[in-house]
Amino acid sequence: MAYGGIEIPLHTLYNTTIELNKLIPMNNSNNSEINSPDFELANRQRIEIIRKEFEKGFGFLKEHPLSVTIFGSSQFQEGNFYYEHARQLAQKIVRKLSYAILTGGGPGIMEAANRGAMEAGGSSLGLTIDIPSEQATNKYLTEEVNFYYFFTRKVCLSFAAEAYIFYPGGFGTLDECFEILTLVQTGKIHSVPIILVGKKYWRKFDKLIKKQLAGKFKTIEDDDTELYKITDDMDEIIRIISNAPVREGLKCCGEDLI
Repeated sequence: MAYGGIEIPLHTLYNTTIELNKLIPMNNSNNSEINSPDFELANRQRIEIIRKEFEKGFGFLKEHPLSVTIFGSSQFQEGNFYYEHARQLAQKIVRKLSYAILTGGGPGIMEAANRGAMEAGGSSLGLTIDIPSEQATNKYLTEEVNFYYFFTRKVCLSFAAEAYIFYPGGFGTLDECFEILTLVQTGKIHSVPIILVGKKYWRKFDKLIKKQLAGKFKTIEDDDTELYKITDDMDEIIRIISNAPVREGLKCCGEDLI
């Protein structure tokens, strides 16, 4: 495939794990390397790989127009309260609403949600990330698509779900939570249910948002504190999702993009 006048082998675009390891590291490059033909080629390869990841990710999501995305820690194991809650909730969503369950495809809460969806006979979807030493893909996926770049995967995870459910988690979960909150706050995506499960975990988060950000420092509007709902009640979560309008794609600059 020719890109910008440079021929890029097709296997480079699809076997990202092998080929990206051969590209010039961006953060260790000196001026002579930046101006070299190899550096220019590496950049064009990266751009094309990023485009391909968005293309395959959006194509995958279009095949599943009704879905709920579930986030949470990769550390929780079977028997943990939140693991079992996510597993049961995913079962209820599939059985009562017939929605697909979408996760990052890894262990912990992701595994629990995918497991529940599969056990209920529904679509159990994973947007997996290529981190061989850290995250193993769980065995409860009916379909998956793999990513090399975190940011392309995160965009696709926030693309077109009917609701976003967050369980307790670490930096990644909080990053994804604030990402969705910001997209709704700024109108980049339509208003959508953002549900935080785990009252004990989210209580101080809620206090930070309301007392510090909205109250003391006025860095957000009071209305912004209503963008999310904290609840552990599965029936209430089902009602919230069922009452939410079906989304029709991604907004861009105030217009529907897809």
